[in-house]
Amino acid sequence: MSLPRKKLPIGIQNLCEIREGGHYYVDKSGYAVRLATEGKYYFLSRPRRFGKSLFLDTLKELFEANRPLFEGLYAAEHWDWSKKHPVIRISFGTGNFSSREALEQRIRELLLENAERLEVNQPPADSSIGGLFSTLIRKARERHGERAVVLIDEYDKPILDNIEDAEVATAMREGLRNLYSALKDADPHLRFVLLTGVSKFSKVSLFSGLNNLRDI
Repeated sequence: MSLPRKKLPIGIQNLCEIREGGHYYVDKSGYAVRLATEGKYYFLSRPRRFGKSLFLDTLKELFEANRPLFEGLYAAEHWDWSKKHPVIRISFGTGNFSSREALEQRIRELLLENAERLEVNQPPADSSIGGLFSTLIRKARERHGERAVVLIDEYDKPILDNIEDAEVATAMREGLRNLYSALKDADPHLRFVLLTGVSKFSKVSLFSGLNNLRDI
């Protein structure tokens, strides 16, 4: 009698679904452990469908100390499972970013979703984007007792969606810079930061405050 075959995780970007759903999984947890122990700020650009979102989800589960998902994997015996970090995850993979206003509205929605999940109170809605983000990071640490982890997926999509319209693309860049600039001042409250996307934009234009952002 032949054993049931495992399924290929085509299109699945969630580690829990892969591990609990009986799918094949190539163990990348060793890379996650290495990044987390050797540095703090990272930037990764790769074409779409290269597994960036799944890798971010792996990091999320790692920092949230969901050990059962890593049984039999490298991280199971090479990670400190006694610490559970609050994870702030932001993805621009979905949404229509046709204007600066639409982008900022989406950013506020994403920050609010993270605040609710992490059970922290946000400042007034009329606060700046940078102020909202900084407050979320600081309060996440205060609420959970460990420094926060920030994972940003498709950081460049609002710009790429409007790459043929220079004026709108520039407005998107400025809107995103207001978000990312908050990471510099939040450094004491941060344990780990990774931003992923398709393209490489100048660190001066988007990440001017993060001069220690390591491009991997």
